[in-house]
Amino acid sequence: MTTDRLLPTDEAAAILDLAADIADRELAPRAEAAEENGEFPREALRTLGRAGLLGLPYPEEHGGGGQPYEVYLQVLETLAQRWLTVAEAVSVHTLACYPLAEYGAPEQRERWLPDMLGGELLGGYCLTEPAGGSDAAALTTKAVRDGGDFVISGTKAWITHAGVADFYQVFARTGGPGAAGISCVLAEAATPGINPQKPERKMGLNASPTAIIAFDDARVPTERLIGDEGTGFRIAMSALDAGRLGIAACAVGLAQAACDYATAYAKDREQFGTRIIDFQGVGFMLADMATQITAARQIVLHAARLKDAGRPYSVIAAQAKLFATDMAMKVTTDAVQVLGGYGYVRDHPVERYMREAKVLQIVEGTNQIQRMVIARAMGK
Repeated sequence: MTTDRLLPTDEAAAILDLAADIADRELAPRAEAAEENGEFPREALRTLGRAGLLGLPYPEEHGGGGQPYEVYLQVLETLAQRWLTVAEAVSVHTLACYPLAEYGAPEQRERWLPDMLGGELLGGYCLTEPAGGSDAAALTTKAVRDGGDFVISGTKAWITHAGVADFYQVFARTGGPGAAGISCVLAEAATPGINPQKPERKMGLNASPTAIIAFDDARVPTERLIGDEGTGFRIAMSALDAGRLGIAACAVGLAQAACDYATAYAKDREQFGTRIIDFQGVGFMLADMATQITAARQIVLHAARLKDAGRPYSVIAAQAKLFATDMAMKVTTDAVQVLGGYGYVRDHPVERYMREAKVLQIVEGTNQIQRMVIARAMGK
């Protein structure tokens, strides 16, 4: 399964083979029905956790895999080829673990991280607000100290895993206006006053719940503050740099699935006595799809290798997310076109791939935000 990949170690190749095996056996057969019925695959995530695939980029001492980011991202791509909801869930969970893994005190990591990385606890990331959108520094959710607790009040929007997560990383205002007044608090989902609302009715990823969460004077112990007060915005932005690579890898996997399906269809479908892949109009379209997927994959892996080397990677992460998700939207649209009328009906998965691709251009910072990040860096 890994013969076409350049992996850093034999262990990495074995991990990728394991991910592909689980995805083929446990994920792919269930994806269509679960998406149709809106059933969140919680047990599948536990299976991945017990197989060691939920904490790959985090230290082994806390139950992680101790793997380079380039290995983790290729696992995400592999999962996304079979079922995007699961790959996105792994990416979001990895994002939710990041503040604790990177900024938590040693005793906090020892206490909470093993169950997170082992898949027993599923995470959500509460940054975005209804009015704030991409302007995260303007968030209004408050966390006010009261004795040994923070009392959190406010509203978070577009929260993946709302209502099914076991913990939330909550970014709230503990100080004055602007980025310097924001802190990060690790909250148990069962905390009274944390109230997920009705899931949004989405165009895709229907098996992945997304909802508003209302914080109605939820009391969270101050010992759950991650990092120092006022460092929350820096933590959030650092986490998003890594998270954007996860979404980019998901986009590559989804596009590969669409390309593979369209190619197989084009080799089997005949018109005028000829396989449609042998018509230049179709063959060239498939060739462009394959080339764009390869290009996106290389940008994603280049960014991952910079991260693994400890070098700055924020701009290349924005480029990877921008290019890969725009590519996925184009490739899935073209896959529908290759199938013609059959691509527009739910008898074939490419129409679902096309609907799912759209959200990848929006989450973890819209692609317009990615262009702003890149342009600002160019202007310095």
